Amino acid sequence: MKAVLGDTILAEAPREELLSIEGNWYFPPSRVNFEHVSLSPTPYSCPLKGACQYMTVRDGDLVLEDRAWSYPEPLPASVKRFGEFANYVAFWKEVRVTD
Repeated sequence: MKAVLGDTILAEAPREELLSIEGNWYFPPSRVNFEHVSLSPTPYSCPLKGACQYMTVRDGDLVLEDRAWSYPEPLPASVKRFGEFANYVAFWKEVRVTD
């Protein structure tokens, strides 16, 4: 599967390496192109999953803040429910995730 913004592939991995959590596909960090995905200072904490790390995504001159996120240290209950997803990266609607 691929996460694509414009003409830029932000992440790519076989489906079996991804996790589907609450309607979002989470890519393993080793499959994310961090040349086009960078950390954001925006704070957020999810009561279900824990402290969230937002990220900015880029395609050339197009820069979209906080359109990707991960959970560096997910809460134990969420890991039990969804599987190990620490540092996996999900993308918001402007990023197309396709097979």
